[in-house]
Amino acid sequence: MTNLSLKTDLLGIGSRFDRLQSHLDPTILGILNKALDGKDISVEDATKLFEAKGLTFNLLVIVADELRKRTVGDVVTYIVNRNINFTNLCIKRCGFCAFSRGKLDEEAYSLSIDEVVKRAKEAWAIGATEICIQAGLPPRMDPYLYIKICKAIKKELPDIHIHAFSPEEVVYAANCAGSSVEDYLKTLKDAGVDSLPGTSAEILDDEVRRYISPGRITTKEWINVIKSAHRLDIPTTSTIMYGHVENSLQKAKHIDLIRQIQMETHGFTEFVPLSFVHSEAPMYKTGRLGNRRIEGLRKGPTGAEVLKMYAVSRLMLNNHIKNLQVSWVKEGPKLSQICLNAGCNDFGGTLMNESISSAAGAQYGQYMDPKEFRNLIRDIGRVPAERSTTYRILKIFDQNDNCMSSK
Repeated sequence: MTNLSLKTDLLGIGSRFDRLQSHLDPTILGILNKALDGKDISVEDATKLFEAKGLTFNLLVIVADELRKRTVGDVVTYIVNRNINFTNLCIKRCGFCAFSRGKLDEEAYSLSIDEVVKRAKEAWAIGATEICIQAGLPPRMDPYLYIKICKAIKKELPDIHIHAFSPEEVVYAANCAGSSVEDYLKTLKDAGVDSLPGTSAEILDDEVRRYISPGRITTKEWINVIKSAHRLDIPTTSTIMYGHVENSLQKAKHIDLIRQIQMETHGFTEFVPLSFVHSEAPMYKTGRLGNRRIEGLRKGPTGAEVLKMYAVSRLMLNNHIKNLQVSWVKEGPKLSQICLNAGCNDFGGTLMNESISSAAGAQYGQYMDPKEFRNLIRDIGRVPAERSTTYRILKIFDQNDNCMSSK
């Protein structure tokens, strides 16, 4: 029989625990105990946790929250930043993306470098410490456009953190320049890139990638960009996009791959689960991708699946990536609060302008005021703090919204 003492203490039900044992899956209890003992859980373990239901599902969430508390305490962080999606022109047509446009589309746009700098300066003026830059892949792109953007921003704002260019964008620009990925990353770093978003990951399983985004970079290419960045001391985030056609095993393998990379490079700052937003996604609206019908496509994850994603991610990554970010744009403020009690410790960024999720049909706006972050965090009994991109605490706030410390 699995040793249940740790879980008895967590549930706080003492002798009443015996009456609940018949409702609990002993295999899952064993996995949870392994995590509470500080051990890594396996892909097989995680797959089982993704299928947890009833009381064992509730216990999974409790254990994830306990591990969060042990590892990062009760502080919940956020960052004051601005997203600048400088063009929606894109040569690719991924099935999940409602943002991209062709050059003849009425809604197509491209911001000038001067406009990008102007928006960066506006953000800096109201307290942003980070600019997040991502966009489509415009046809016949100047291979040094990214370099020019970064140099122009750093000329005006040398201290702002440029968090920019996904692995997909890096591969595209490097190919346009006839350069290796590593050499292009060196040029980006010299131009002022401080970190990379680990997006364009979706599910790091080529079978799934070929299904929902043929023509997208492969898993191997994504890994190469990330590892190359880490070798150059360029930190990155890591992500997963789920709730479409993937299964529990594929999700578990994806998180395990992130874990393996982190054990090798130690270059990830955070892990960010991203729910598939279906309403405007081309493959959902048409049921097809090109001439192929998409079978088994879902309307994004359910609420239970979202909580399980955060909880399982905490259990799998707790010993390696301590920061788990909730996407309030995808989940909304209310569900995001609940995710903060399921292993999550970061509320993400203010964003100011966010076009990609909004285009897909996300319903929760493009800006979150820092005061709203702090109110939501205090509402669940936690301590709000503003952070930098690399999770250095900048300000901690008390119950009266006064800054208790500043660094």
